[in-house]
This record gives sequence, structure tokens and C-alpha cells, in this order.
Amino acid sequence: MKKIQISPSILSADFSQLGNEIKRLEDAGADMIHVDVMDGHFVPNLTIGPPVIKTLRKNSKLTFDVHLMIAPVHKYIKDFADAGADIITIHPEATDNLKESINHIKSFKKKVGVSLNPDTNVSIIERELENVDLVLVMSVHPGFGGQKFIPNVIEKIKILKKIKDEKNYSYDIEVDGGINFSNSKEVVNAGANILVSGTTIFRENNGDIKKNIETLKEV
Repeated sequence: MKKIQISPSILSADFSQLGNEIKRLEDAGADMIHVDVMDGHFVPNLTIGPPVIKTLRKNSKLTFDVHLMIAPVHKYIKDFADAGADIITIHPEATDNLKESINHIKSFKKKVGVSLNPDTNVSIIERELENVDLVLVMSVHPGFGGQKFIPNVIEKIKILKKIKDEKNYSYDIEVDGGINFSNSKEVVNAGANILVSGTTIFRENNGDIKKNIETLKEV
């Protein structure tokens, strides 16, 4: 079993100090940095774009795990690749041709992720699973931080793990949304090996991010 990796979501960080926040996460033992990109169209919120990612890239050597919640996504892939994203994750609903967008990401020598919303079935992406590096299971409806975990997604994680094992695929299973000290064990036991967490990492234990990252890794 792969070791559990923690990808803190900077959506919960102090946006006036993002460079310092990323440095703090790196020093605290984060494995990667999860960057949520929202367009106010595909999801009802706006966050950061390529210029900010390019600036933040100078503050860390960690993997930038960039989740694109934008539509149409295909024409923006190059911008995020050039800005310094290491993993580019897209939603199947946000592109006219998922295979083409996956190959486009690969053309920039970036790792490819596909994301499943809580109501999106695994079957939508199943034929592309052999071509991706990561599947991001959303355990909340994307667009806002601080939401409660949706328990129904546990079954989806199990399905992805079963397909991965039976077909000897190599994708990581990442889960994002409402991850905390109470539900992380169940998520990992279902098959996830990367946990995205924002509120828990930045707010629990009086903001002791090192302790919070270590606790999540110990599930």
C-alpha cells in the first residue's frame, strides 16, 4: 500500500500571505500543495489563475496539485502548465473530449488527474483510467471550502480501488472535501492514498499545521 500523502488546500490559507503559507506547509511536512482554480461559471466561486500560480511557484519545490474547476477547460491547460502546475486535474463535464484533453496535458509533460463530483459516476471516466495519474474524488460539491463530507462517496472510492487492483492500473486516488481526523481513516481504508484538507489543517489544534498534517498521515 502506498503511504498516505497530504495535499493541503490553500483555499483555507491566508490569501494575503500565500507565499508564506506555502512555505509553512512545506516546513510542516506537506507532500504537495493543492490549488483550487474556480471560474465562477463551472462552480459558483472565483479564485486564482495562472499568474498567481506562477508567482507562488517560486516559493516551493513541492508538487503543485492544480484542480481546474473551469469550463471550457481545454483551452486553458497550456496556461496552467506554463505557470508551473505539476498535476493538472480536470472534470469530464468541462471538456468536449476527455481523451483529447488528457493527451493535451500529457503533451506538456504534466501528470493528469480527472475529478469526479459527488453525483458523477465512475463509468463516465472508466475507459480513460489507464491513461491518468490521479483520480480526484470530490466528497463535497465543488465551489466552497468548509463543507461537510458526503459519506456516499466511500463506495465510489472502493470502486476505483477495485478497478485499479483488478486491471493493475497505477493512478493515485485522492479525496477532497470535508476531510478531518474522524473520517480520514474510513477514506484511506476504502482505497484513497492522497488526502486533500484545508479547514482541518489550518484550523484544528489552534492552527498547528505540522501536528494536523502528522495526525492525518497517521490514520
